[in-house]
Amino acid sequence: MQMLSNRIKAVQTPIIPTVGDLIAANPGTISLGQGVVYYDPPDSVFSAPAKFNSDPENFRYQFVEGIPELRASIRHKLIGDNKIQNRLNEIVVTAGSNMGFLNAILAICDPDDEVILIRPWYFNHEMAIRMVNCIPVSVDSNEDYQPDLTALEEAITNRTRAIVTVSPNNPTGVVYTQENLTAVNNLCKQRGIFHISDEAYEYFCHDGAEHFSAASLDDAASHTISLFSLSKSYSLASWRMGYMVVPEQMFLAIRKIQDTNVICPPVISQYAALECLKAGSSYCAPMIEGLGSVRKYFLGGLKTISSVDHCSPTGAFYVFFRINDSNLKDMQVVQKLIQDYGVATVPGQAFGMENGCFIRASYGALEPTVAKKGIDRLIEGLTALIG
Repeated sequence: MQMLSNRIKAVQTPIIPTVGDLIAANPGTISLGQGVVYYDPPDSVFSAPAKFNSDPENFRYQFVEGIPELRASIRHKLIGDNKIQNRLNEIVVTAGSNMGFLNAILAICDPDDEVILIRPWYFNHEMAIRMVNCIPVSVDSNEDYQPDLTALEEAITNRTRAIVTVSPNNPTGVVYTQENLTAVNNLCKQRGIFHISDEAYEYFCHDGAEHFSAASLDDAASHTISLFSLSKSYSLASWRMGYMVVPEQMFLAIRKIQDTNVICPPVISQYAALECLKAGSSYCAPMIEGLGSVRKYFLGGLKTISSVDHCSPTGAFYVFFRINDSNLKDMQVVQKLIQDYGVATVPGQAFGMENGCFIRASYGALEPTVAKKGIDRLIEGLTALIG
C-alpha cells in the first residue's frame, strides 16, 4: 500500500477550501471568509496582455528573479513608499507572497530548525514551516495583539532561524507599531537570526495608523527579509504576483529555489504588475477609505453583544473576536452560522488559537452594501447563539 508523506500528514488541512465546501453546500451564503478585496484592478491592467503579446520573446522563459522593468519599478516603489533605500538587498519577483515565504524558509532553514510565529499567526506560514520539516514555535502576542518582546526573546534557542511578523496583521487587523517592529528587528540582529516581515496589507491602514517597513532601518539589510503582495492592494489575487526584498547574500540561494520550483514568475502577470505599480497607491486609497465605513459598521454591531471581546483593528480588513462561552467551539460556530444564518467566517483554530472560541471575519471581499448585509447576518447569528 502506498503511503503519504508523514511530513504532509502533519500539516493542517487548508481552512479556506474547507469553509468553501460548506458555502457551496449552502447556496446563498454571504462569505466573510477569504481575505480578498471587492474592487477591480486598475483599468490599465487589462492592456497588459496586448503588451505581453507584442514581443514573441515573452513566450519563452524569462529571468528567474523577474523581468528587469518590473524589478526597477519595484525598487522605485520601495524607496518612495517604504523608505527601503539600502542597495545591499536584492528584489525577487515571486508568484505571490506565499511563494516568497516558502522561498525564504527553504533558503535559511535546515530540517528541525525553528521559526518563531506570533500567535495568532497566518496559517499558511505555519503550514509552510511544517512542510519543510522545520518547527513552528508559537509565541503569544500581548493583550493588544502586539508582539511581546520579552516572550519572543525567551523563545529563541540555538535552532531558531527567524522571527516572523505580519503587519498589518492577518488575522487580527492590528498594525504593529514602529517601536515594536524596530525592537523585533534589533533582537534578530543581536541574536544572529532573520526577521521575516510580511507586509501584504501595507496600504490597508485606518484611524491614523501607519505602516512601517523594518527593512528601512539603517542596519537592517543583512538580516531582514521583506515580503510584499499585489493580491490585496491591487486586486491581483489570481494573477499570483508578489515580491521579496532579501539580503544580497541570499540572492543565489533564492534563485536556486525559484528556478527549481517555478523557473520564472508568470511573465504576463509581471506585465500586469507593472501597470499596477504605475497606478501606485493612490489608486487603492479611495477604495481602502471606503472600507472604513464597513469596518465601523462591523465594530458597532459587535459592541451590541456582551459576550464578544475584540480588539480595535486599525489595519487590513479583518475583525478577530473571541466568544466568551466555554460551551462553544469555533468550528461549530462557523458551521452553524453558514447553515442557519447564511454567513461564512473562519475559525480561530486555523490561526493557532486552540484555547477559546475565536472567529475571523473579513469585510473586504464584498461590495460595501453586500458586506453590511453579511455583517447583519453574522450579528443576528451570534446574538442567537450566545445572547
